[in-house]
Amino acid sequence: MVMDNSTTFEMPELEGLLSEEFLRPTFESIVSLQENRGSVPELEGGLVEPWTHVECAMAIDAGSYHDEAEKAYEWLAGMQLPDGSWYANYRDGKPKDMYKVSHAISYMAVGAWHHYLVTNNRAFLDNMWPVVRSAIDYVLDMRGPNGEIYWARDVAGLVYPTAQIASCSSSYLSIKCALKMAELVGEERRDWSEANEVLRTAILGMPLPYGDHIDEKTINAFAMDWYYPALCSVINGREAINRIYDSWDKFIVHGKGSVCNLEKQWVTAAESSELAISLAVHGEYKQSAMIYYWIHQMRDEDGAYWYGVAFPEHEIWPLTKPTWTSAAVLLAADMLKPMSATNLLFDHHGVELP
Repeated sequence: MVMDNSTTFEMPELEGLLSEEFLRPTFESIVSLQENRGSVPELEGGLVEPWTHVECAMAIDAGSYHDEAEKAYEWLAGMQLPDGSWYANYRDGKPKDMYKVSHAISYMAVGAWHHYLVTNNRAFLDNMWPVVRSAIDYVLDMRGPNGEIYWARDVAGLVYPTAQIASCSSSYLSIKCALKMAELVGEERRDWSEANEVLRTAILGMPLPYGDHIDEKTINAFAMDWYYPALCSVINGREAINRIYDSWDKFIVHGKGSVCNLEKQWVTAAESSELAISLAVHGEYKQSAMIYYWIHQMRDEDGAYWYGVAFPEHEIWPLTKPTWTSAAVLLAADMLKPMSATNLLFDHHGVELP
């Protein structure tokens, strides 16, 4: 499916939706929930999950809340286990679910590198390097026979022998960021570089969990497996653009955004925001802006964003506004109107910004 990608990009209708005045309440909706210790729960008093915690730290960094973002990373560093990992989630500073998720562990590298790009704080990078190094080493110990990274490890230490496109793609980006950190601190990690190339090949060999015809076996396919290789630059250029547009009609509800999966006709703000980022990464700014525009139907009066919209009722559901949902929207905004280094983080191939 070929989409119009005019080289002339104008978004006068988005000017207000990208303004500092408009976005400030969204930043504050995340910062206001940050706990004294630095953790950012999904909801007030809720769970803190390492991946979404990092996503929130990146988002508030884009809003110049650098001290708060650094505090978030310091909290996560302090919670790291001796083996380099983190548990799946925490509540009140204590682990709740004690299995371990590979892409959530490796994602610390993305956040730490982003914070360095935003602040140029070399002391922070040096302090976080051992944290990132041990996290990446832990995750690479979860590889399968073809270089794929298995999704999780249970409380007994046994690896679940399944790999997911989105999870592996996220870890690919994380390792790429960790390699940038390694280069800066003068530590050669050829083993990481080689492992990431093998991981890339493994991802490209993973079939999409749906085909041309949706049936009972494929209806639960998740949108993340569709766009994550493009989001994380596992694929680039025309290959990435084609991947997005070839499945566009399967996941897009026109005028609303991307569904979370094919089973539930449920458009979510986070998946839609990540799709907008994926499009911008590869220079598809017109379509990215369109998706970003649609997302604001899920914005609440306080500036935070509802989880999603359920169909066919066209009703907000569930009635929660997770911090990481607002964080994803802010990072999408940052790709369209750069406020921080998010474009440098995701855009590894020099696409010119509008």
